[in-house]
Amino acid sequence: MQDWFATPPGRYLLAWEQAQFDEAVADIFGYHALQLGAAGVDGLRTNRMPHRWLALPDPGQPAGRAALFTDFAALPFAANSLDLVVLPHALELSQDPHAALREVERVLVPEGRVVICGLNPASLWGMRQRRAHLYRKLGFGDLFLPEGGEFIGYWRMRDWLRLLSFEVESGRFGVYRPAVRSEAWLERCRWMDTAGERWWPIFGAVYFLVAVKRVRGMRLLSADWRRAAARATAPVPIAGKMHKARADRAD
Repeated sequence: MQDWFATPPGRYLLAWEQAQFDEAVADIFGYHALQLGAAGVDGLRTNRMPHRWLALPDPGQPAGRAALFTDFAALPFAANSLDLVVLPHALELSQDPHAALREVERVLVPEGRVVICGLNPASLWGMRQRRAHLYRKLGFGDLFLPEGGEFIGYWRMRDWLRLLSFEVESGRFGVYRPAVRSEAWLERCRWMDTAGERWWPIFGAVYFLVAVKRVRGMRLLSADWRRAAARATAPVPIAGKMHKARADRAD
């Protein structure tokens, strides 16, 4: 994926995804955040949490910044310890995306956020990738997108999140220009980004999701819970006793 980000379509995709991550994570607060995969995207760049990590699956993968190398299905973090996890293409390139997503649910605190972006198989780019796979079986042609695991559709991803008790807060599509390698042609088709968002929004080459981990039966305390508790334990005068006290004073 890192090498592909250096190509014209890779740079186009990367610019859109970086803008989405910058906006989505800027106002997510907490102490511990983690990015899984895709070192070419700095998914935590605008986040202000004091502890942030980049995790990669392969020690030979260029990171460009400090990183830890781990199996995404066995993260070296305690349960309920992270406030935010971002996954730029981590699931679709994972050998076991189900296990990786379950592991993300394990390490997130209740009400923690997960931010996911993935390539949309129901798009012009997805169609070209499927055609390229067919041509390769016939002995010719190159893949347009990085070779990796199975691309996971938008609605399928939402189903996976719901089964793990995540609630999707927001979702959108982007990158509507055709699947071409030429930077000149990508620039000529710039108008398709505006048209795509208006006329065929679900066919963008990439989707972007923000979801929150819900825990059934849990109720978060408000910020003034200590004051509320103090009011609840304060002595309450009884009307009868107060009336009797007034009568005694009158005598």
